[in-house]
Amino acid sequence: MQPLLWVVVTVLHLLALVTRPALSDPSDEACLSNLRRSMTDPGNRLCNWTAATFVASCNGFTSYLHGVTCNNGRVYKLALPGLTLGGSLSPYLANCTNLQSLDLSSNALTGPIPPQLSTLLNLAVLNLSANRLSGTIPPQLALCAYLNFIDLHANLLSGTIPAQLGLLARLSAFDVSYNRLEGPIPALFANRSDDLALPRFNASSFVGNRGLYGYPLPPERGGRGLSVPAIVGIGLGSGLLSLVLSFTAVCVWLRATERTTKAPGEEGKVSHLDY
Repeated sequence: MQPLLWVVVTVLHLLALVTRPALSDPSDEACLSNLRRSMTDPGNRLCNWTAATFVASCNGFTSYLHGVTCNNGRVYKLALPGLTLGGSLSPYLANCTNLQSLDLSSNALTGPIPPQLSTLLNLAVLNLSANRLSGTIPPQLALCAYLNFIDLHANLLSGTIPAQLGLLARLSAFDVSYNRLEGPIPALFANRSDDLALPRFNASSFVGNRGLYGYPLPPERGGRGLSVPAIVGIGLGSGLLSLVLSFTAVCVWLRATERTTKAPGEEGKVSHLDY
């Protein structure tokens, strides 16, 4: 009887181990739970992001959370575009240390981009476009050496473009258009290709920033040059002014010459005829 009881207990124990949800990495749990607290979800699209599911968010390659993709028990990808999410970006995103793709585009997120994202050393894709993010672009993002895609367009970002980001050797897509950026475009973003004689990133990556200037933006769109009509107008105005001044000078010279060339006694002859 005892051997049978031992077998039953062992089977029940194994079943408990199999059915028990696998615990996620504690860092990933902190990352996701704090991100959920920092965001608002008016559409209730993240209804399954609860305390119970955070502790079992990843089971091997399976995720229990909307928008979360797992790889070997770690959060590998976070994609929550177009969900009308509000609030801000939690600096605890840095705890998802295995994260390779972060897409929170087309939402209503506000506040700054956390510089702590620089600790995501495996991050390759960063898409925070079409939100209401403000503040400056963190230069610390240059520490994410694997970044090949940065899209920050259609936000309220200000300040200058960090020149350090131009050092990212893998960066093949970069878009900061339609923000409030200012200053010159760093030369590392405008370097020409030796083969194609083209800029590394074209003007579409930088348009819509009134204070931004430099190649590859055309002068009239960068705000630090004159448009062709303005140049033509200045030229015509200058030419007309020079013509008026020259004509006036000639008239004055002729009047003075006329006075000095009159013969002596001519005025006396005129007065004598009057009598």
